[in-house]
Amino acid sequence: MSTITPHLWFDTQAREAAEFYAVVFPHSSVTHVTTLHGTPSGDCDLVAFQVWGQDFMAISAGPEFTINPSISFIVNFDPIRDANAAALLDQIWPQLVDGGKVLMPLDAYPFSSRYGWVQDRYGVSWQLMLTNPAGEPRPAIIPALTFVGDVAGKAEEATDSYLDVFAQAAGGSERGQLVRYPEGMAPDVPGTVVFSDLRLGDTWLTAMDSAREHDFAFNEAVSLVVQCSDQTEIDRYSDQLSAVPEAEQCGWIKDRWGVSWQITPIDMNDMLVNGTDEQVARVTEAFLSMKRFDVATLRAAYSG
Repeated sequence: MSTITPHLWFDTQAREAAEFYAVVFPHSSVTHVTTLHGTPSGDCDLVAFQVWGQDFMAISAGPEFTINPSISFIVNFDPIRDANAAALLDQIWPQLVDGGKVLMPLDAYPFSSRYGWVQDRYGVSWQLMLTNPAGEPRPAIIPALTFVGDVAGKAEEATDSYLDVFAQAAGGSERGQLVRYPEGMAPDVPGTVVFSDLRLGDTWLTAMDSAREHDFAFNEAVSLVVQCSDQTEIDRYSDQLSAVPEAEQCGWIKDRWGVSWQITPIDMNDMLVNGTDEQVARVTEAFLSMKRFDVATLRAAYSG
């Protein structure tokens, strides 16, 4: 499992969306589906899947949160990795556009000879990009954070913080590119971030600022799951990232820029995937009353 796993919140379509992505993208599959019973949202499907080798998680938990483009996913079509990268991009684009919404048309741009941004039929946003083979290699799928509204101009501050928080992760952390807005790009402020990427453990993220008008902001519909080996890690990540105490519930936290994280024990994924119906029910009942996950209590519930 990756250091950080994107998590998508759907009303009822988690399984349907995951099956769609498994067909659209190469090297993709649905790896597991578990249904939790007796939650505040009723029966909830938990879905684990991969998109081009990137782990994802999803839940069907009702209409409380709606996915928006504040966290999208860059899809790198790299000619070094695939000689038919351009043709593959052109094959995938119309499948994502079908029933969705084009945010930036597929075209040539200064940063890529072939690029488009689309919000698909399930609300998930994808930035399809033909990469420069002379550039540094990056994974096929990278979560992309867009800092807008009240947090426009905060991308560098936030990513500096994330680099510090994950410096102790396996493999450490590092910043890749950092490109700033020049003068004359109003309303974007000179010196703020046009584009940056960073590695946290084994996971790459990108970040950008946009001071233009947008009808979206970070919310819980796309969160970032950090799976921890023990209680010490859970406590450390929670203490460093959580900035909104009232948002803490069932391992969910919100940082000071509005990005939602889930700080969870690796054990819990094993419990929910491999447990009997009775074990899953006991673990579910235990975690629903928690703000921060208590590993010992979860293990005791699992053991019965």
